Amino acid sequence: MKKVLKVIGIIVLVLAVLVAAFLIYLSKKPAVSNDYTEKVQTGGSIEAKYLAMGSHEVSYLEQAGMHDFKKYEIYYPSDIASGSDKYPVVIYSNGTGIKASKYPAVLKHLASWGFIVMATEEENSWNGFSSEMCLRLIIKLNETESVEGWDTNPFYNHVDLDNIGVSGHSQGGVGVINAATENEHGSMIKAIFSASPTNLTLAEALMWDYDPSQISVPIFLVSSTGNSDENLVVSGPQLQEIYDAVPETVTKVMARRTNADHGDMLSFADGYMTAWFLWQLQGDEEAAKAFVGETPELLSNALYQDQQIDIH
Repeated sequence: MKKVLKVIGIIVLVLAVLVAAFLIYLSKKPAVSNDYTEKVQTGGSIEAKYLAMGSHEVSYLEQAGMHDFKKYEIYYPSDIASGSDKYPVVIYSNGTGIKASKYPAVLKHLASWGFIVMATEEENSWNGFSSEMCLRLIIKLNETESVEGWDTNPFYNHVDLDNIGVSGHSQGGVGVINAATENEHGSMIKAIFSASPTNLTLAEALMWDYDPSQISVPIFLVSSTGNSDENLVVSGPQLQEIYDAVPETVTKVMARRTNADHGDMLSFADGYMTAWFLWQLQGDEEAAKAFVGETPELLSNALYQDQQIDIH
């Protein structure tokens, strides 16, 4: 009996080591591949155009954070300080277990289209606090000529504070709604992108409460038809419930990506997410054609279903 127990103990120990090693591997493995812009399938010319990299070279700076999200990670157009232009901002809210350092390719992609893109290592993003702190930091960076630890501050007088957006996936899809509706500087947020947000019932059970009826700015909701979304995070009817709760006076868009699952939505909808922010924050009329006009591309894209667009 002792030998049997000893063998069982060794097996349990080996399994624990293997599980720990696997978790370490996952923690270091990127959540999005560096070449996703070349591999993700697109279903329309507008989606394809904005999934590709933009015209700007991208630079990176970071600042330590005193909160549990550890640091602010900022991707931005390298030529930001070469003229007098001001650049809009998109702040990212992380999904559960997916820190910003696990999806830098997504942040770089959006920055290449002329955005200052901010994120953190936050692991509890549902309340929107890290987004609020990013917003406070970018306000400060726009007003401060020099920053300790940086040779220069490229953001000084180059931030378009009238055009701030938030983007989030999963738990972060809840975080962006709370960032715009519950936080001190929420009124500065002009557009929301929420990918596979935790459904209202599950969010309440997890005490990640949020209220879509309080949204007053344009919102784009996406999810997938895959098992993880459909059976756990946000099914089709549950995404519809969130969409319907957004006031009818607010511009809102909804779509579900086919042949994809929950984790894919961090990158698979990136072409339309980029178009969304280019339209909402930069006034790009070509990007707007994905959502407006007689034949919005999103409505006829065969890679999506349950599309709805209400423009106000």
